[in-house]
Amino acid sequence: MRLCGRAAAVRRRVLCLWLLLLGFALVTLALSDLFNRDRDHSHQNPAPPRRPLQRIPSAPDLEVIVDSWDPALELGVDVAPLKSLQEDQLLFVPSTQGTKNPTQRKGTYKVILPGVIKGTTAPPARTHEEIGKQVRLHLEDKEKDDELSAVQKYGFNEVLSERISVQRRLPEARHPECLGEQYSESLPSASVVICFHEEAWSTLLRTVHSVLDTAPKQYLQEVLLVDDLSQHGHLKSVLSEYVSHLEGVRLIRSNKRLGVGGCRSLGAARAAGEVLVFMDSHCECEKGWLEPLLERVAQDRTRVVSPIMDVIHWQTFQYNATQWPVRGVFDWRLDFSWESNPQLQEKDPDSAVQAMRSPALGGGVVVIDRHFFQSVGGYDPGMLLWGAEQIELSIRVWSCGGSMEVVPCSRVAHVDHHHLPYVFPDQEGLQRNKIRIADTWMDAYRKIFYRRDTLAHFIRQSESPNITERLRLKRSLGCRNFHWYLTTVYPQLYIPQDRPALSGELYNVGTGSCADLPRGQGLQGGVMNVAPCSGTGSQHCDLNSDSEVRWGPMGALCLDAEGEKVVVTPCPKHKPSSSSSSSSSSRLQWKFIKLSGQLVHQQSQLCVEAVKEGGLSQSSQGEANTRTSTGRLLLRPCTHHPRQQWHFEQLVAPKGA
Repeated sequence: MRLCGRAAAVRRRVLCLWLLLLGFALVTLALSDLFNRDRDHSHQNPAPPRRPLQRIPSAPDLEVIVDSWDPALELGVDVAPLKSLQEDQLLFVPSTQGTKNPTQRKGTYKVILPGVIKGTTAPPARTHEEIGKQVRLHLEDKEKDDELSAVQKYGFNEVLSERISVQRRLPEARHPECLGEQYSESLPSASVVICFHEEAWSTLLRTVHSVLDTAPKQYLQEVLLVDDLSQHGHLKSVLSEYVSHLEGVRLIRSNKRLGVGGCRSLGAARAAGEVLVFMDSHCECEKGWLEPLLERVAQDRTRVVSPIMDVIHWQTFQYNATQWPVRGVFDWRLDFSWESNPQLQEKDPDSAVQAMRSPALGGGVVVIDRHFFQSVGGYDPGMLLWGAEQIELSIRVWSCGGSMEVVPCSRVAHVDHHHLPYVFPDQEGLQRNKIRIADTWMDAYRKIFYRRDTLAHFIRQSESPNITERLRLKRSLGCRNFHWYLTTVYPQLYIPQDRPALSGELYNVGTGSCADLPRGQGLQGGVMNVAPCSGTGSQHCDLNSDSEVRWGPMGALCLDAEGEKVVVTPCPKHKPSSSSSSSSSSRLQWKFIKLSGQLVHQQSQLCVEAVKEGGLSQSSQGEANTRTSTGRLLLRPCTHHPRQQWHFEQLVAPKGA
């Protein structure tokens, strides 16, 4: 009897266990069916997404995105039923191979920690405060990792960008007189061409909506989005669907990689507007930006114009207005920069609303008549991917009958990039673009470029660019030479003398290093030091016949003395007179004694010495230095010590490029 009772008890327990397992399977099947119906319903009624669908890791982990943290949800315990979440509060997409890790979304979305993996035991019960604290720490760590990954990928804080509305409005930064400007009622129509390659979703859409929200419809013919062979998933079908809901926006896709110039040329060939507006894919437009640009082009169809390019910080996405007046320039390494000259407005208050002639324009926003763009040769099709194409276009426009201006009553903000991790991927490609510019447009002055860019020099030694078509275009258009450009358009650019044995890297015998200016000092100068010789031409010095030691690829900074320290300051705009008694002018006079290798400051009669870093470090003096320096340049009584012995090393022979 006892044995029969025990057997019956075992059978009852086994039966109960099977019933429990069957019940669990039925509940799981019901929830799965409910979820699939919800998902099918959402697919039947799609709405234009604000951003690409987020990929969620597949089993064994599962992440559910809800609108807020519920303290009743404990780690290791089943989450709230799916039916309790509205469609706009739930986003679940099975992961696919090659998709990126999920990031915390903006708005009401937050990420809950993964649930318990099947086969593991639940953690011990904890208080709601402990659970909430762990989740907050997890989200903070994840957010930091996501931001770092986004900066490395895009060059800016894409995680923060996604939290900002795609239709945010910038603060008013125009001069008050601009607000009362009247423009013609018959302005030409404009096609805005926005090329992109692997652009972040948020910045691309913010650019598009910014144009749509600020450009008057009577002037805006269309917005052309040109995809330069992007591979990111969010720029495929999701973008196509989104654009299909935007009136006046067309999406064009290239089947091969074109680069900036080729991509913009493709957009120009498909454009219907009278005026082309080439715009980067990470811009935001101020109200009233388009009309003053169209007005200037309508008055002269050979005029190429740009707005004031304001700055959106790469990390905070804060808007920073650029101080007017400003114009585009480049140096002898063919690197572009914006140059500000606030003193000009102080001398001429009327210049606050007057367009300024500019030797060059940046590539952020360029506005040009469509027919003039085609007749002057468009973008050089021989340019590779990205880099220096705006300088080539600028020199060609000026030399071949056009002009360039910055229009102060038009403002467009541009996201700057964090350049430390955001490095140009093909440095040699950039140099080849510069070689095309030098050989096509700079005539004999190209030798100055090659002495300051040795990588380009050595590439040019082994290969020659095919510029036959561009030279033919240059002749057919009757373009002027580069000497005309330097004397008429850009007379402010110092033309180096590059005398033998008096130009090149200033090499110190005692330290085996070269005179150097720490990065980030800017055009206002800073304290000189010695650092490892770069061999790239970026440390180029030029001792000219005016006894000035000109520093850098633009030659706009002169060696100066500040107490015992050797510094660089902006060079005078006019040549110093031999009879001048100005102390500031005499501080800039130097003499090089070839026999001893001493560089003598003429006013103090002291010699430049490379002093090793010791008790007085640069950091203790509060001086910025981002290079690894081996010492500072100081003025000391002249001796025959090796650290006072210098010579100019010319990396490229003076007689040719």
